[in-house]
Amino acid sequence: MSGPPAEDSRLVRPASVQARWLRGASVALGLLAALVFVTLPMEAEGQVWLTLAGIAVFLLANRSRSPKAGLFLAVLSVAITARYLFWRATETLGFETTLQALLGSLLFSAELFAGVLMALSYIQTSYPLHRKPVPLPKDPALWPTVDVYIPTYNESLEVVRPTVLAAMDMDYPREKLNVWILDDGRRPEFRAFAEQVGCGYIIRPDNKGAKAGNLNHAMKHTTGEYIAIFDCDHAPTRAFLQLTLGWLVRDKKLAMVQTPHHFYSPDPFERNLARKRPVPNEGLLFYGLIQPGNDLWNAAFFCGSCAVIRRTALEEVGGVAHETVTEDAHTAFRMQQKGWHTAYIRIPLAAGLATERLALHIGQRARWARGMIQIMRQENTLFAPGLTMMQRICYFIAQFGFLFAIPRIVFLSSPLAFLLLGESVIAASPLAIIAYAGGHLFHAVATTARLNGKYRHSFWSEIYEASLAAALLPVTILTLWDPRKGKFNVTEKGGILEEGYLDFQAVRLNLILLVLVGLGFLIGIWGVATSEWGSLQSNAYLLNMIWAGLCLVPLSASVAVGREQPQARVRARVAAKVPGRIILPDGTAVPGETADLSLSGARVVLERPLGVADGDRVTLVLSSAGEEIPLPCEVVRWEGNDAYLQFAVESLQDEANVVRAFFGRPDAWLYWDKWPEDRPLRSLANVVAATADVVFKKYRFGKVRAAQKPAAAAPEAARVSNVLPPRRPAAPAAAA
Repeated sequence: MSGPPAEDSRLVRPASVQARWLRGASVALGLLAALVFVTLPMEAEGQVWLTLAGIAVFLLANRSRSPKAGLFLAVLSVAITARYLFWRATETLGFETTLQALLGSLLFSAELFAGVLMALSYIQTSYPLHRKPVPLPKDPALWPTVDVYIPTYNESLEVVRPTVLAAMDMDYPREKLNVWILDDGRRPEFRAFAEQVGCGYIIRPDNKGAKAGNLNHAMKHTTGEYIAIFDCDHAPTRAFLQLTLGWLVRDKKLAMVQTPHHFYSPDPFERNLARKRPVPNEGLLFYGLIQPGNDLWNAAFFCGSCAVIRRTALEEVGGVAHETVTEDAHTAFRMQQKGWHTAYIRIPLAAGLATERLALHIGQRARWARGMIQIMRQENTLFAPGLTMMQRICYFIAQFGFLFAIPRIVFLSSPLAFLLLGESVIAASPLAIIAYAGGHLFHAVATTARLNGKYRHSFWSEIYEASLAAALLPVTILTLWDPRKGKFNVTEKGGILEEGYLDFQAVRLNLILLVLVGLGFLIGIWGVATSEWGSLQSNAYLLNMIWAGLCLVPLSASVAVGREQPQARVRARVAAKVPGRIILPDGTAVPGETADLSLSGARVVLERPLGVADGDRVTLVLSSAGEEIPLPCEVVRWEGNDAYLQFAVESLQDEANVVRAFFGRPDAWLYWDKWPEDRPLRSLANVVAATADVVFKKYRFGKVRAAQKPAAAAPEAARVSNVLPPRRPAAPAAAA
C-alpha cells in the first residue's frame, strides 16, 4: 500500500485549515486597519505629521529593491490616496453657489478617476510576467504553415517594400511560409512589386470594414494554420516566427502571441521635445510593463501588428472584429470570452515607423481612445461573460484609462476657478489641503516612479496627456454618448520636412489654455503681493498660484512639442554596432564596426586606408548571426575614422540584403528598454529644460498637409484578378 497513512492525512488537514484561517484573519485585520487609517479624523496640524511620517516610511522601505517592498509601497500609496479622497468626500464638498458646486464636483470626480486608475494600475503592473520563447520541434517538417498578412491602404510603396522583403526573409521553411500584400488601395505598382518578388497579392472590390475587413477578406483566400500580421511599416527580424510559434504549437488553447511594437524612428515627443535626452518613448510603458502585467492574468491584448494568431481561434469568433475602430483589442477580447488564451513575449522582434507629426499622433490616439471606449460601452467590460475577474479588470483599465481627457482638462483648469472667477473648489483651509494632498501626491509620484522606473519617467505622462486632452475631449464625450459612431483612419507614415514650424492647428487649444493659466498665475502673484501675508486670502492666492505654476509645466511642454523640427532624412538612422569589413576596389579588406545604420547607408568606424576618395565604390560586409551580408556602397565622405557610406542598390538582391542587415538581425532592437532609472526631480528638470530649449527658438506657424487619398478602386478591380498567389522561392536569400 503506497502513500502516507490515513492518520497522517488527518494530522495535515487541520494545519492546512489553520493556515487558511490565519491568512484570512490577517487579511481581515489588514483591511480593518486600513479602514481605520483612511477614516481617522485629524486636524490639519496632525495630518501634517502623519504626512511626514508616511514620507519617512516610504524612504525607508524604498531602500529595498525586492518585489515585496514594491508591493508594500503600492498598498501604502493606495491607503494614503484613499485617505485623501475620503477627506475630500466628507469634509471639502460644502459649496455655497451653483457654479462652485459644479466646478468643485468636477474636480473631485477627476481626482476619484485618477485614484481608481492608479490603484488598478498597481494591481496590473506590480508582478509582470516575463515569458520566455519556447522552441519549435527540432524537425522543421513538423512546423506549421503560416500566412503573413501585410495590410496597406494609402502608404507609399517605399514604406511597404522593406516590410515585405523582411517578412519573406524570415528563417522559416519556404514551403510553409506565404507572405501576402493586402492592398486596399488597389494600386498597379504594388501588384507589379508582388509579382517581382514572388509574394502573394490580394485586393477586394471595396473597403468595407477598413483594416478588419481587409484581413477577413484575406482569410477567405488563404489556408495557413497560423496568421502573422504586420502593419505595412513594421518589418520583422529573421527570428520572428521561430521565437513566437513555439508557444502556439505547445499550448493548443493559446490563440495569439503578441510581441512589442518597437519604433526605430522618433515620435513627436522624442524629436520635437526630448531632443536626444535619455527619456523613454511613450509606448515603452505599455509594451515594457503593462503587457507583461496583463500576461500574468492571461489578458495580453492583440495590438494589430507584430503578432501571430491561430486561424481556428480567429474563425471561431467570426474573424477580426469590425464593430469598433480598435479591431485588435476587440478581437482578443472576443477570443478570450470563448476560452482561448493569449500570450506576450517581451522581446522586440519587429520594428516600424513612429508617427512623425504631432497632428498625426493626435489623430492616431483619437482613434485608439474612440475604439477602447466603444469596446467598454458595447461589451460592458466589467460584467462581460466568459472572462475571469482579472481579465475584466485588465481590459477595463485599458478602456477606462482612455477617458483621461476629461479629468486632465479639469486638473489643468481648476486653479482658474479661484484666480479668474473667485470661486473656491475645495472647501478647506490651504494648510489642510497641503497636508492631505501633499502625502497623496508624494506617494503617487514616488511609488509610480518605483514601479515604472525604466519605462516611463515622472511628469512625462502629464505631458503626453496634456498634449492630447483638448483634442480628445470631444471624441471622448461623443463616444460615451454614442459608441457606434466613428470610422477607422490610417496613420500617415514616411516623408521629410524641410523647414521647422509651429503647428498652430494641433496646439491652438492648449495655447489658449496656456495663456489663461499664465494669466491666472500672474493674478496669483498680484493677489499674494497685495494681501496681508499669512491671511486666509493670501494663503488661498499662494496655493492656487503654485497650482497654476505646476500646470504651466505640462501645458508649456504640450505647446512646445507642436514645434515641428526639420526632418531632412528620408530614412531614419539607428545606433547599431555590427562588426564587419570594407572591401576596397583593389580587394583589400579593412576591418571595422558600424556606429549607425539606416536603409540608405551606414557610418562605419575604422582606420582610414590610403588611396580611398569620396565617391569610390566599396563593399561593406556585415557579420550577423553567423552569416556575412555584402552591401555595395559609395563613399560619401570620411571624417577622421568615420566612413559615411551610401548603399548603392542596383538589384532586388541588393535591396533584400540591405533589409536583412537593417531589420533582419535577431538582436537588432534589443536595446529598446535600456534607459536610466527614473529620478522624479531629475525628470522634472529634464521637462523644464526641454521645454525651454524649444520655447526660446524662433517659431513659424503652419499646418500639416492632408494625406493624399488612394486611387479609385473600381477600374483596377475590373481589370485584374483579385488574388495573385505567391510563387516559390518566396524570397531571394542574402548572399554569403
